[in-house]
Amino acid sequence: MDYQGPFQEEGCTLTSFALEKNKKTKGTGEMSQLLTSLCTAVKVISYAVRKAGIVQFYGIADPTNVTDEQVKKLDVFSNEVIINMLRSSFATCVLVSEENVHAIIIEPEKRGKHVVCFDPLDGASNVDCLGSIGSIFGIYRRMSAGEPSQDDALQPGRNMVASGYALYGSATVMVIAMDCGVNCFMLDPDIGEFILVRKDIQIRKRGNIYSINEGYTRNFEPAVLEYLQEKKFPQDNTAPYIARYVGSMVADVHRTLVYGGIFLYPANEMSPQGKLRLLYECNPLAFIIERAGGLATTGKEPVLDIVPTEIHQKVPLILGSPEDVKEFLKIYKKHAEK
Repeated sequence: MDYQGPFQEEGCTLTSFALEKNKKTKGTGEMSQLLTSLCTAVKVISYAVRKAGIVQFYGIADPTNVTDEQVKKLDVFSNEVIINMLRSSFATCVLVSEENVHAIIIEPEKRGKHVVCFDPLDGASNVDCLGSIGSIFGIYRRMSAGEPSQDDALQPGRNMVASGYALYGSATVMVIAMDCGVNCFMLDPDIGEFILVRKDIQIRKRGNIYSINEGYTRNFEPAVLEYLQEKKFPQDNTAPYIARYVGSMVADVHRTLVYGGIFLYPANEMSPQGKLRLLYECNPLAFIIERAGGLATTGKEPVLDIVPTEIHQKVPLILGSPEDVKEFLKIYKKHAEK
């Protein structure tokens, strides 16, 4: 994979990356402050993940959250850490979290001009078994005047100025997409800094891995079933695709970004509107994949073109290598025309 890019040399820290980006764009410094605050939050969460079994962070905190999912103790901790760091960054005005029913409006004396939508701990069901988990965020500039409100977060993904995710796996990495491309930073635990290890990442045109929860197979739409059949039993006698599914979207999408292929979380009979949340799961990851040269769609339209109507809106999501996604869309369109 070609990681050559115009912006930075490998080995710089995320902090120096953000400062150089601010200097090149002659910004106010708010984005640098915001990314630095997110970076600090990720370091804290990473440390908590490593110590979770020792400090009794395993297990369930509350029955369900606003999206009817079980809330782990680490969910609650991660949410509080990110909110507190973003509030103290003086760079945000509205925060939308998976764990909060309503948007958080930052108090006037700490407000900046950015809106941040985030999932504090994606894949939390993997916490107790030491599976990979992550954090996801999308950053917008506030478009309205006057008092900020929840409506400031209801922007299409195309309006994002940056998005990213942290993956807490065998190492802790942050992948950040901006107008300068997609860059990957790895946490060096010896110095406590995120170091640029891959720059201007480009996804492969086609991969050989598909990622989907096949436990829902009997509820899949015919187009999805046909696509999977073609991947398992290709008509041109090429090698079948490999199935890989972690159940943590950050881990599955990161693998798709690195190796190519396709990630699918389509609608089904049980969730006809889809299950993943648009603002803080689908949009940030779609933004990263598109900046890396891939595609992200619901099957009917590009994810980043959707104008949200509410902060916890759900949509289907298919993303990955452009040739793989185009092949899926061809089959999807054929079934839609029947």
